[in-house]
Amino acid sequence: MQGRIVFATGNAGKIKEIRMIMEDTGMEVVSMKDAGIMADIDENGKTYEENALIKARAVAAFTNDIVMADDSGLEIDYLNKEPGIYSARYLGEDTPYSVKNENLIQRLEGVPEEQRTARFVCAIAAVLPDGRELTTRATIEGRIGYDEKGKNGFGYDPIFYVPEFRKTTAELTEEEKNQVSHRGKALQLMKEELKKYENIDRK
Repeated sequence: MQGRIVFATGNAGKIKEIRMIMEDTGMEVVSMKDAGIMADIDENGKTYEENALIKARAVAAFTNDIVMADDSGLEIDYLNKEPGIYSARYLGEDTPYSVKNENLIQRLEGVPEEQRTARFVCAIAAVLPDGRELTTRATIEGRIGYDEKGKNGFGYDPIFYVPEFRKTTAELTEEEKNQVSHRGKALQLMKEELKKYENIDRK
């Protein structure tokens, strides 16, 4: 693959993750900020896919590069799948995640392990230079822990426990996380979709 991907995020931790996963494509990955794009984006979709597409379309209006965006969230079964698509805005967009995590742990106080099931969901959207749109979705299943553990992740990672590793996603190495994370898996699926489209273009 050639060219570059503009990713519609300002989150430095997320961009680092995405660059690692997309490294083998040979494409440069830059944030919208790096690309000098300022877009006022109103994420008013009802699904992760809708929100990801809203972001990708908004940024695609400013560039001829491939534009990708993601929307992800934490779904806690005991809390009726909250915070869900509102994960980034839960308790307010500027509220530190340490406060959000503590709040969720408190809401699950006394809830037994088997009822603390949760998943991270990620949808990736891509808008190609010719206007074609692609979406992929992936999840990682786990449980909500009893306190924050680990420094490697961001967001809700320190409270999301992955039984197969016996660690939270914030305790996983970058390589482990990129293999099993919702974003890692959704990006791998998107890589396959982009390859398909590139093959079509070359024929």
